[in-house]
Amino acid sequence: MAAVINDNPTMQDVLHQFYPKYLESYTPAANQAKTAHHILNCKTGAYGVNVSHCGECGYVRFHNNSCRDRSCPMCQALSNELWIDAQNEHVLDIDYYHIVFTCPSELSPLIYCNQKELYSLFFHAAAETLMELSKDPAHLG
Repeated sequence: MAAVINDNPTMQDVLHQFYPKYLESYTPAANQAKTAHHILNCKTGAYGVNVSHCGECGYVRFHNNSCRDRSCPMCQALSNELWIDAQNEHVLDIDYYHIVFTCPSELSPLIYCNQKELYSLFFHAAAETLMELSKDPAHLG
């Protein structure tokens, strides 16, 4: 496939250009392959087409269906914005801080294979750490 020059490439454009080459060397997990397949085929007609027909002038318009995958940026952009707006209504008028917890990279394969259990442990440990540190005035300056 020839390289597409686009000033505003979409995730679909990126996948069309690079995903086939990626698959030559790697095998994605089933959920990753499914999501990539959905994004590649979103709004292409692969998921069906709706037809709008004007009864007055006879104009016909075709609308390709979306994949509706929760990871697809074309499908979820509007719902994401609506969700963010709804959440902003509940935000308190106080300072917020972004805190990052990381695990050693050596644990990544183990975590990937046991995501439910290990992410749960990780988030509980992070919460405990924050609760402990927040009790100490030396850390709240």
